[in-house]
Amino acid sequence: MLYKPVIRPALFRASARDPEIAHHQVMNLLAFASRYPALLKILEVANAYKSPALERTIFGIHFPNPVGLAGGFDKNGLALPALAALGFGFLEAGTVTRYRQPGNDRPRIFRLPQDGALINRMGFPNDGADEISERLSRLPKPTIPVGWSIGKSKITPQQEAVEDYLYSLRKLHAFADFFTVNVSSPNTPGLRKLQEKEPLEQLLRAIVQEAEVLASRSGKDTAKPILVKISPDLTESQVDDVIEVCLHCQIRGIIATNTTLSRAGLCKNTSETGGLSGRPLFSRSLAIVQYLYKRLNGQIPIIGVGGISGPDDARRMFDAGAIFIQIYTSFIYEGPGIVKQINKKLVIKGDSN
Repeated sequence: MLYKPVIRPALFRASARDPEIAHHQVMNLLAFASRYPALLKILEVANAYKSPALERTIFGIHFPNPVGLAGGFDKNGLALPALAALGFGFLEAGTVTRYRQPGNDRPRIFRLPQDGALINRMGFPNDGADEISERLSRLPKPTIPVGWSIGKSKITPQQEAVEDYLYSLRKLHAFADFFTVNVSSPNTPGLRKLQEKEPLEQLLRAIVQEAEVLASRSGKDTAKPILVKISPDLTESQVDDVIEVCLHCQIRGIIATNTTLSRAGLCKNTSETGGLSGRPLFSRSLAIVQYLYKRLNGQIPIIGVGGISGPDDARRMFDAGAIFIQIYTSFIYEGPGIVKQINKKLVIKGDSN
């Protein structure tokens, strides 16, 4: 209740020149809370909305509800228990790269409050797969499913991208319920070229095969699900290529979509480069989900993400064919209460099935 009138204005004022300051402040608080079961229980009681009608089992994994946190918020897995306590049904952490990297120069996040939007050009800042896996080995497993997003290191040549992804897959395998292959961020040079048909098939085939090997070594009957996150800037022909590759490679889910390079729908022009997220992205993300649903005919589950600002947007995304949704930018503008609002509305409206 206090987030929008009190907490958000204070955070935004303190980080007016660099919004990333607010992000780190929040992450520090969540990481602190993650160490104390009593604080986690308080967060859960205040924020989580539970109902059997929200539960579902997909990929052989039980999800308490269909509302997840999109990748990029907890890049290093520092605060997963606290984020789980805020009422999400699953979390996507990362994006993690093989090598530790600082990302692009700051400032690299820009708020557009009139539009309910953000522009970011983060560039996958993270501690690297080695350090993150070592940290996770010392921490308790969160109480909800966690997927790890993996991406290409900036210093890795394009021709070595496959091994770069495989390295992170191996390092994080024990700590993930599923993996997201990020080939769609606009902030790593050359990354989106991996969405092209031939390189995408080479990459996904190698990742799926390695996931099967890792499952066998760990005594599991089935491999951990591999999902792919795609760009909203793809043409229908390009989406068709992605669909064909995903079907051939037995990809278990498609996340639609990442941030956009388009600036359509903004109240004011901006010269800031990077990926746009938030409310202006919703119509494009919704259209991509609708197109995927029509073409896939139920063969691959779809996770809808991009500009979901409240319960009504969530309902429209589910109606379009998404089986799960993820939020990020609205989590920043609306606060943690948005998760409870969406889940409560889904139960009331009967949209959770």
